[in-house]
Amino acid sequence: MSTHVSSAPRADRGKPARRNSIRRRSRRMVGGFLLFALLAAGAVVSLTVLIDPLQFYHKVTWYTPRFSTEERYQNPGLAKNWDYDTIIIGTSMTENFLPSIVGKELGGTAMKLSMEGSTADEHNKMAKVALRTGKVKKVLWGLDYFSLKANSYDNSSKFPAYMYDDKLWNDYPYLFNYSVYEQFITSIKAKLDGYGQQNLEYMYNWNRMVTYGKDRVAKNYATANEGEVYFGINEEPLDVVQKSFNDNILSLVKAHPEVEFTFYYPPYSVLRQVVWYNTNPGRFESQITMRKWMYEQFSKYPNVKLYDFQAAGEWTYDLDLYKDLSHHKQDVNTWIAEAIGRDDPAYRVTDANVDELNDRLEVDAETAILNKDNNVVNVKVTLDGESLVFTNRVLAEGAESGNELLVPVKQLAGALGAELSWDQPTKTVALRKDGRELRLIVDSAVATVDGTGKVDMAYAPKLVGGTALAPVGFVFEQMGWKVDVSATDDQTTLIAITK
Repeated sequence: MSTHVSSAPRADRGKPARRNSIRRRSRRMVGGFLLFALLAAGAVVSLTVLIDPLQFYHKVTWYTPRFSTEERYQNPGLAKNWDYDTIIIGTSMTENFLPSIVGKELGGTAMKLSMEGSTADEHNKMAKVALRTGKVKKVLWGLDYFSLKANSYDNSSKFPAYMYDDKLWNDYPYLFNYSVYEQFITSIKAKLDGYGQQNLEYMYNWNRMVTYGKDRVAKNYATANEGEVYFGINEEPLDVVQKSFNDNILSLVKAHPEVEFTFYYPPYSVLRQVVWYNTNPGRFESQITMRKWMYEQFSKYPNVKLYDFQAAGEWTYDLDLYKDLSHHKQDVNTWIAEAIGRDDPAYRVTDANVDELNDRLEVDAETAILNKDNNVVNVKVTLDGESLVFTNRVLAEGAESGNELLVPVKQLAGALGAELSWDQPTKTVALRKDGRELRLIVDSAVATVDGTGKVDMAYAPKLVGGTALAPVGFVFEQMGWKVDVSATDDQTTLIAITK
């Protein structure tokens, strides 16, 4: 009987046992690491919830947190955990509202939840956070047409959608964000420096941070008339804008019949309307259409009121109230709240005045113009009693009370029914109609009629932004029409052209 002896070295016999031991130790290390990671994560989550500087989970009382200037991040906590029964929703046009005044005029306690450069989709999400609390009785909502457009989002600030739903599992971007601790440290430092709780009355308010005035607006106007020419290329069709309205705004009105919704059209300066009319007529017409269409949708629901301040000439013509073409002083926000509080019929949109308000805005866009003092005046042009409208018009330099208007020569030729030619080297415009020819040279105060006659001009043609402009009254007169200039009121000049 023979005995089998393993040929493997003695050292190899212990390898399986050692491998099993290594595996067990590795599993214990991994398990220990995972346990440590879970405990660390739990500690971080607990600490974040405890300090919670945005007051996202609870209203903080054990220290005085500083409010963040990042509205999209700060607003959800205010909506969920502070006391109010009225909310203010909208873009930067609503940031200068004083909640105490809104609360007084609307009859409640107001919380401002504005977001600069925001869209209707963002407004919807913001309103839902507040509405889910059950505290909201009234909503004041600034309704800008541009907020309904899909491409109007301000990409300078990404929207934290996870803060606006009711799910806990996707809150990790907040729970594990180092900026939470930065804000906490800032709050503690402010407390040590003697600062108390910030006043919600002036949160997001930029009224004292900017300079207002007609001269600033005039510069902005000149730039916008050239710079916004190409904005209309990606203009959405009306059905896209209407869908945004239905999905983001009207859906909330329908879902909350117990809540009073007050919407208003913000009062941009009249020059904002003029620029849209000049550079993007499709957008201007869509805005006019939407203004009435939105009213018609709102009018079906008893819990909605709509106010229109865009045709409020007492404000929109006063450029000293604005810092640019659109943004107005805090005073205007106060006047809006007061007008809504007294349900002023001058601004409340009804079946009886909705068309009148639209007509007024269109006339403003067609006739408003800056004079030499950067004040807004109106110059109307009629041809045999019918309105004759020109875009990119300017008041003739030195013209008194709007008695002459410089308008694009292409539009002028179209109104005359004349043939137009342009000589680039000499910058000469030639207009021909019924055997008559009128030649004008840019920056020259002398015109040529029928090739021989020289006629002095009170106002020379100009080249503005690459467009040749000529005096409308002078050209029509030289082409055989009668021109009569008269002041219809202190604000308006009428240039009446007849055959």
